[in-house]
Amino acid sequence: MEMNGAGGEQAAYNRLTELKAFDESRAGVKGTVDAGIEKIPRMFIRPEDELTQDCVYTEHETSQLQTPVIDLKGLDQNDGREQVIEEIRLASGTWGFFQLVNHGIPVTVTNEMIEGVRRFHEQDVEIKKALHSRDRSNRVLFDTNFDLYVSKYANWRDSIRCNLLSPDPLNPQELPDTCRDVIVEYWEHIMKLVDTLSELLSEALGLKQDQLKNMNCTECLALTGHYYPACPEPELTLGASKHSDPCFFTVLLQDHIGGLQFLHQNRWFTVKPVSGAVMVNIGDLLQLISNDKFKSPEHRVLANRKPRISVACFLRGNFNDNKRVYGPIKEMLSEDNPPIYREITMKDFADYFIKKGLDGVPTLNHFKL
Repeated sequence: MEMNGAGGEQAAYNRLTELKAFDESRAGVKGTVDAGIEKIPRMFIRPEDELTQDCVYTEHETSQLQTPVIDLKGLDQNDGREQVIEEIRLASGTWGFFQLVNHGIPVTVTNEMIEGVRRFHEQDVEIKKALHSRDRSNRVLFDTNFDLYVSKYANWRDSIRCNLLSPDPLNPQELPDTCRDVIVEYWEHIMKLVDTLSELLSEALGLKQDQLKNMNCTECLALTGHYYPACPEPELTLGASKHSDPCFFTVLLQDHIGGLQFLHQNRWFTVKPVSGAVMVNIGDLLQLISNDKFKSPEHRVLANRKPRISVACFLRGNFNDNKRVYGPIKEMLSEDNPPIYREITMKDFADYFIKKGLDGVPTLNHFKL
C-alpha cells in the first residue's frame, strides 16, 4: 500500500484500471494533455531501473558520428547508380538507416503531409473518436499504443494508421477528410520512390534488380501518422520505446523538432532532421532474408516539451499470408555464411510481433535457428 503525506493509506495503484480508463476515453495522449495535466500519469512513467541504466549522450559526445546522407540525384549521372548502390550497401550494413535527399517528392508535398497529420490530431477529439479502434483489420483507424496492455509503460504518442495497400488499394473515401487529399498525393510519390528503393536495395545485396519486388516485399504499404504531444515531464517517458521495425524497410518523414534516436555502437545517437530529406531504415524482415547482411536498427523517440510529427511508410508482405515462406535468400548462403534464421510466414511474424509489443527485446531473436 502507498502512504500519503498525512499518514493515511491511499488505494493500491491498479495499473489495469488506469489503462482501461485511458483506453475507453478514446481521446489518446493528446486528450490527456488537453485535460490540463502538469504531471504525466503513472502508466507512462518508465521503470526506475530503466531510467537509471539509460545512457544519454550529449551532442558533444556524438558530434563526431555523422549519419549517412545519400543523394539520389547521382542516379542520373555517369556511374552515379553504382556509387549510390555502394553507399546504400555500406549504410544498410553498418547503421541500418540513411537519409535521402533529391528523392523526387516535392517539399510542398512533404510539408503538407506533415500539416495534414497535424490537422487530424489537433481537430476536435469527438471527430477522432469515431475512428478509434484496436481492431487491426480496420483499414483506417486512430489509436494510441497498440501494445497498451502488454507494455511495461505506455508511450507518449497517438497514431492515425492507414493500410493503403493491404494488398488491395484503399478507397480514398475511407481516409479522414482532414488529410485525405495530401495522403493520396503523397501515396503516389511514395510508390515511385519505393520502386526505386526496392531496386537499389536488391542490387546492394548483390541480387537481381527486381528480386525484392518479386518476393512481394513491397506488396503492402501502411502509412502511419504519429503525433507526439507536448509533454510536461519528457525525462520520465518516451515517445516510442526501443524497437526495430516489423517490415522490410521504412520510409520516414519527420518535422524539424527531432528526437529520433538510433542505437549505434551501443550509443543512443540523435538524428538531426535534414531539411527536405526522408529517412529510410532497414526492417526486421530484410535483415532476416539478407541473413544479417543488412541491419534492422533499434531506435526510439524521445518525448519533448513541443509537439512532434512524423509519417512512417512501412513496406512489407501481407501479414495475413500463412502460405508464402520467407527465410535467408538461398543465393546469399554458403558454407561460410550458413542461415541464421528459420523460415517463417508473414503471419508467423506479425502474430508474434503484435503479441510481444515494444518490449525492448529484438523480435528477430525469436526466429533464430
